[in-house]
Amino acid sequence: MSNTFSTLKGALRTNLRQGGLAIALVVIVIFFAIVTNGQILSSQNVSNIIVQNAYVLVLAIGMLFAILMADIDLSVGSVVALTGAVAGVVTVNHGLPWWAGVIAALITGLVVGVWQGFWIAFVGIPAFIVTLAGMLIFRGLTMIVLHNLSISPFPSGFREISSGYLNGLLGGYGYDVFTLLVVAIALAAYVFSEVRNRRRSIANEVPVSAAGTWIARMVLVCLIGMAFAWKIATYKGTPYVLLILAALILLYSFVAGRTVIGRQIYAIGGNKEAAALSGVKVQWVRFWVFVNNGVLCALAGIIFTSRLNMAGPKAGQGFELDAIAACFIGGAAVTGGVGTVVGAIVGGLVMAVMNNGMSLLGVGIDYQQAIKGLVVLGAVAFDLLNKRRAVTA
Repeated sequence: MSNTFSTLKGALRTNLRQGGLAIALVVIVIFFAIVTNGQILSSQNVSNIIVQNAYVLVLAIGMLFAILMADIDLSVGSVVALTGAVAGVVTVNHGLPWWAGVIAALITGLVVGVWQGFWIAFVGIPAFIVTLAGMLIFRGLTMIVLHNLSISPFPSGFREISSGYLNGLLGGYGYDVFTLLVVAIALAAYVFSEVRNRRRSIANEVPVSAAGTWIARMVLVCLIGMAFAWKIATYKGTPYVLLILAALILLYSFVAGRTVIGRQIYAIGGNKEAAALSGVKVQWVRFWVFVNNGVLCALAGIIFTSRLNMAGPKAGQGFELDAIAACFIGGAAVTGGVGTVVGAIVGGLVMAVMNNGMSLLGVGIDYQQAIKGLVVLGAVAFDLLNKRRAVTA
């Protein structure tokens, strides 16, 4: 009996560490659904949560890879402002096509990434200092580019990036069939992957969770996924930014989990000296991570500017804190080497749902900031507590 109890207790702890964040997100959604009388679960509101917070989720993906190496990027908000300003000057002031503004913004983000990556990777200045300087430099450049004035309105094509929807591609009466089909295919791929991984683990005699727990988790994920798809499909269809996010999640999850550079990034965060001794080109990996982060900041800047329909000198203030919070809530470790793309996205969604729910309840911005701070502190404390239990178990 004692052995059975110990086994169940160990399994509970393992699943709590692995799925605790997803459970927390579901609980938060249920709580706000009750206190807002279901407003937070309306089709329009669910779609708006994704559209309004897409830029934070993009920033969280880039920030995660920096945090995995035990680095940080404090400049992302200023880079968002600068790239949005460049897009505004190109498309509004000079009257060039909207896609030219997108390309100009992405090139600007690339140059920013090269600049910061050089100082961090090859000169050896800590990322905290370089990106803190970058936060000031790029904010100042934004004011210079805009002459300290806001630019608007943007061309319709540029605005469509964040406000456009893919609807009616495969028909549907009152709902978008394409949205339901794409999510169903994605969930089928998820189930197939889970089955294959479980069989591989069993064949290699790697411990796996109980069959009942494993099946229940997959069923829950599929139910939540299809419920989300139905909400999106019954509003305006699939937002363009959701397609962008889905592509980024798939791409960067693959990079983090299935590629050499992904394993090297985790190794650097775990032990930089050991990674260097094992043949990892630490300088180049760190350089490319910050180059990549600059491009993702530019993409976030495009999405945010498109949503706001304005480029302003004060845009992006505080965005770095939102991105960092999403990563830490999503399970990334302060010391590096731990974290996943999906975790960062779920962490960002936790923040988004809380912001949206508190706004629906009329909670003031002052209380919202304090509550979010407590959530970040609690998430990190919870992670540390679980790690200590894992060590002593």
